[in-house]
Amino acid sequence: MDLRKLRLNDTTATKSSEERDEYEKDYARLIQSPAFRRLQGKSQVFGAGSGDYYRTRLTHSLEVSQIAREVARKMGKLYPFLGRKEHPGLMIDPAVVECASLAHDLGHPPFGHKGEDVLNRLLAVVHGMAYEGNAQNFRILMFLEKRAGSGSGLDLTAAVLLAINKYPYNLDEPGRIKGVYGKEWQEIAMLRDHWGMPEGCSTLEAQLMDLSDDIAYSTHDIEDGIRAGKIQMNRTFFEDPRLVDNVIQEIVDDHGNGDMGWDQVDMKAMVKQVLISFLEQWETIYKECGQESSRTRREIKARWVSLFAHQVGIIDDPKKGWKRVTFVRDGQEDVHLLRTMEILKKLAWVTLIKDFRVQRLQKRSEIMIQRLWTSFIEYETGRLIIPPDWMENYEQHKSKWPWPRFVADYISGMTDAYAEKVYAEMFASKSGSIYEMD
Repeated sequence: MDLRKLRLNDTTATKSSEERDEYEKDYARLIQSPAFRRLQGKSQVFGAGSGDYYRTRLTHSLEVSQIAREVARKMGKLYPFLGRKEHPGLMIDPAVVECASLAHDLGHPPFGHKGEDVLNRLLAVVHGMAYEGNAQNFRILMFLEKRAGSGSGLDLTAAVLLAINKYPYNLDEPGRIKGVYGKEWQEIAMLRDHWGMPEGCSTLEAQLMDLSDDIAYSTHDIEDGIRAGKIQMNRTFFEDPRLVDNVIQEIVDDHGNGDMGWDQVDMKAMVKQVLISFLEQWETIYKECGQESSRTRREIKARWVSLFAHQVGIIDDPKKGWKRVTFVRDGQEDVHLLRTMEILKKLAWVTLIKDFRVQRLQKRSEIMIQRLWTSFIEYETGRLIIPPDWMENYEQHKSKWPWPRFVADYISGMTDAYAEKVYAEMFASKSGSIYEMD
């Protein structure tokens, strides 16, 4: 039995009669799912619908999948041990990382990370439960989504499910802030046991998907920021001490930076150096592109993606007794490039997410989600204003899942526009028609 192509719930009756590879089936199930389509209406940085230029969760996921697949092909040629198939978690199949990349953001609610924060707070304060986007991915893939002939989600292969699982932990354990909800973790843990995965280690494919996500975020979001005028390509902007200080503060506050050895470098000097180097590179490319800003934006983004992607490699991780996908130079982890990427990520964060207009939109979205939650959370009244198909699903499974979790499922599945529509129906003076289909 091929452990990588194992499906938890597939039966002969639900198998496709077509002669397709199992990962091709996974790809088809993902891109044809409603959850995937809804990504087109969910915010990446700017609100979905802000303009026809800016990225949404859908276009971001497609870009991550392209980066991940190309890097996977390259690594298959560079590392002979991958072809020896020594362990199911120490393999990299381009089709698997492509599927994982397409699915990695399915669990994000409307209005970006703000929506995630609000739902988590609302669930935690009264009900003692968590909401976390990565965990919600698995609730969608393994339960909420439906495909023909199956009531158990999309029933993806083990390889793809574990490639999505970048945080291999039970979120229900005390102190966990990232992981998988307990119900789905039981099945994920069973797959990991079948594979003999070391505790706390993710597959190489999951690590590659995660790094490709960071590459896309640190380059594409900056392109959007330049297009929106939030990142101004001049020395006054890039040499502003407040910008440098804000980037540094974000790095310090991010507890995920512990392995980058920031205490071994002059952080302020490095932040200044990376920012000025980025500006100088822009100025050079701007001249090469005949002083055309749109071409320059695309070119500088492409060069950074290429730089990062070409440095992805695999090293031994003695702390975990496993292997790690990271930036590699001369056989060693390229910590300098990791820090550089982190600075660019924080540049995007402080200039886009922390912009006061974006903060106003986030405050508005926080109010909307809170009021929607208040409207739905009382079962006797909430059940009357939630679509019938959702209520049928709840009645079938209420012995396993409490009402607050289903309310979070319903709200988190909304696109930005649909959340605003439902909000307006209940709280605006007049909007839409009762004859519209949900």
